[in-house]
Amino acid sequence: MKRLLYLSCIVTLALMGCSKSFLNKDSLSQIGEANFWKTEQDALLGINGIYDVLQDRILYSGNLNGNAGLPMYDNFGDNCYNSYKFEGPGNYMIANVNPTTGMFSDLWASSYKGIARANTAIENISKIPAANISDVKKKALLGQAYFLRGLFYMNLAVYFKDVPLILKVQTLDESYVAKNTYQEVSAQIVTDLKAAADALPTVYPSEQYGYATKGAALGLLARFYMYNKDYQNALDATTAIMALGYSLNPSYSQLFTEAGEYSKEIIFSVRFNQDATQNGETFSGTYAGIPKVDEQPMPNLVKDYYCTDGLPITKSPLYTASKEKLNRDPRLTASVYFASDTFLIDTKTIFKGNTATKYGLRKYLRNSASSTGVATFSPGGQDFIVIRYADILLMRAEALVELNQLTEVYSLVNQVRARVGMPTVEKVEGTGLSQTALRTIVRHERRVELACEGLRFFDLKRWGTVQQAFTTALNDKVAGYFPSYSGPKSESFPIPQSELDANANLTQNPDWQ
Repeated sequence: MKRLLYLSCIVTLALMGCSKSFLNKDSLSQIGEANFWKTEQDALLGINGIYDVLQDRILYSGNLNGNAGLPMYDNFGDNCYNSYKFEGPGNYMIANVNPTTGMFSDLWASSYKGIARANTAIENISKIPAANISDVKKKALLGQAYFLRGLFYMNLAVYFKDVPLILKVQTLDESYVAKNTYQEVSAQIVTDLKAAADALPTVYPSEQYGYATKGAALGLLARFYMYNKDYQNALDATTAIMALGYSLNPSYSQLFTEAGEYSKEIIFSVRFNQDATQNGETFSGTYAGIPKVDEQPMPNLVKDYYCTDGLPITKSPLYTASKEKLNRDPRLTASVYFASDTFLIDTKTIFKGNTATKYGLRKYLRNSASSTGVATFSPGGQDFIVIRYADILLMRAEALVELNQLTEVYSLVNQVRARVGMPTVEKVEGTGLSQTALRTIVRHERRVELACEGLRFFDLKRWGTVQQAFTTALNDKVAGYFPSYSGPKSESFPIPQSELDANANLTQNPDWQ
């Protein structure tokens, strides 16, 4: 087998409330504890049931012709264009969404499904008799549950702000809860991720590759500290990660293919197998005649990649507008298809530049059918990287900039550039740079290093540059695309109307009232 998947047995999914049985007359609001959570195997199946939620389309498996998942979040802002606007980001960018929009309700529902499963695991694993599970195994499994609950809540807090904080298994009567403040939810996220980092191992045996590790918990903690502008704690978390043995993958382009899935750069990924059914992911899927239409790189993103001399295209003598992909940062051609590029090797299909932006997405996309004949638009087997080491290096660099501790920033950025053969900061931008200058360098490096990985909206929000990104996207003058910044509504999601209708104790996000 290619790898361990986060598969849940039928019993586990039934216990987790994921399937219906019309013959089962047991309580509809209570888990059948008498028949489960008795052994180490039960605990492992329960944990797998939480990981299973990460593979929901609205979370990390993406979508084709459906509500957009987290891999498509570069469509929010200035990096990419969601031409299938009904998927969510496209309509969000033109201010054509409301609390009934499916993307919001699906993200909310899947996140709370994962939280409910994590709460169930946390309550019940602790009760498994010592004779049936070792303390070491129990601690590690609980650490995974805390990590996953922290991940689900982080996504909710970043995009919805104030949300209900549910930390125990609820009966139906207990489920009508009010929102907690962003500060309360944030504190719990930090608590969960710290508990996970303390409990999780640094590595697993090869057959268990993919489960959350200490590095994954610390990486997510660093990311959330950065979002909250807690730069010293973010710096401390990256210090701990850098001692755990991660390194940059020698090939940038390989990292986003199945051949790169075991790279030492990957700190945490959501794992998939390719098959011809509805299992697997769809974010790597494309079409027979044109690259992934619903996520098209924007012209301003393409222009932001430097030439190989380290200079912007507006300054470099190496740049020629008629041959714009030549002499450019290798991360550009690893991420973007240009007109005349071959994008399907099986059929030797040439990209004709026939997208609205004139560019095609390349990063993560399959360029051939599988050996079993699965088409490029069918569910695929590409893992989605949630946290990788280059991101850690750049978060550390940014934290140091914001703390005005500038000495190490050069070497951190240089490591990321060196992997793709780009010149050092000292060689191009110089030495003795100001805090402002280095901030600009680090933010640019994040954009070109992490483009089309679903993190752009996250970065824009914490930098306070969402409105600027809307303007940049509008100035690209993509035909039929008119981004419209709507104040706070363009920086957060509404509480889904279906949740407000079902729970009188919930109130709408103030940004959307």
